[in-house]
Amino acid sequence: MHNWILPENIADLLPPEARRVETLRRRSLDLIASFGYELVQAPLIEYVDSLLTRQDAALDLKTFKLTDQLSGRQLGLRADMTPQVARIDAHLLNRQGVARLCYAGPVVHTQPDGIMAAREPLQLGAEIYGYAGVAADVEIVELMGECLKLAGIDHVHLDIGHIGLFLALADAAGLVGEAREAVFHAIQQKDVPTLMGLVAGLDASLSAGLVALPGLYGDATVLERAEQSLPRLPGVIAALAALRGLTAALAARGIVPNFDLAELRSGYYHTGLVFAAYAEGWPNAIARGGRYDHVGEQFGRRRPATGFSLDLKELAWRLPATPARSAILAPDVFDARLADAIRALRAAGETVVVRLGEIVDVEELHADRELIERNGQWQVQPL
Repeated sequence: MHNWILPENIADLLPPEARRVETLRRRSLDLIASFGYELVQAPLIEYVDSLLTRQDAALDLKTFKLTDQLSGRQLGLRADMTPQVARIDAHLLNRQGVARLCYAGPVVHTQPDGIMAAREPLQLGAEIYGYAGVAADVEIVELMGECLKLAGIDHVHLDIGHIGLFLALADAAGLVGEAREAVFHAIQQKDVPTLMGLVAGLDASLSAGLVALPGLYGDATVLERAEQSLPRLPGVIAALAALRGLTAALAARGIVPNFDLAELRSGYYHTGLVFAAYAEGWPNAIARGGRYDHVGEQFGRRRPATGFSLDLKELAWRLPATPARSAILAPDVFDARLADAIRALRAAGETVVVRLGEIVDVEELHADRELIERNGQWQVQPL
């Protein structure tokens, strides 16, 4: 076995790729900051019960776990940063008003999220805490779109759903435990034959409603079809009203979404509106988000929340190569005046590379100038 082989769906980034990713990260965070979001940073590892905001078999399965040698408690490598940001909002910031927070950092998955997906994404996201109105959802969708444009993706297909439809139907049907998970999974996969078998023994209107969800996909007429095919439960009525409200608000900004009422894959903790962005050439969603009200409850605060996230590595690889900064080549000479000149150039924003060894490839160093001593002064000259 070669000791340089990496695990499946784990990859190194060489200088050109790393430059693209880092450039996109910096620009994205600057863009998000222009909307008023504040950057937070959370640890890569913490106690696993803080990383799982509720009993969730899927997120639990995606989380790498190990034992803390100091406390004996179980630690987890984060698979998603939203639970951590919810902890920061609820327990550390404890603000009374709206909090706009953003983040960018690696997460680790035990299994890839989709075809060709990495198991160590560089997750970038933005979240709003403390406001339940549709204006927060609109801002998040708009900001997500701006981040995708920054990555060179102008034509985005936006799917919107509402997990409250499933929750209302499943609660009314008394689905719990493994039976609930099986129905949830079948709807996610749009596996209607399996779904029909799973709900065969339920109340006729509830089973018909659950079976209808995978087929409720398309333009705005989906909402009319949903009115006709889903039972008029309070949760269903509220979810459809929320979808209509978001649709009208997005239309005012020129955003026309499609609807996928079986869109349950945006996250493991979502409670309401969910959305996913797709683009030609990508096999998976390129960004996901939605509403996860009360996600911070286990940390002591029930706050409405909405947000989105994406993988910067996945987006950056299609961007044009980011050129390396041109460099100035300096000789390996112990000279105080040379050292002063190098420091001054670097302080002015230049890249200065000291020549080491006899073999120097100026192309690899991206050097197009050099420091030369003339008349007792160190001067920059073209190579």
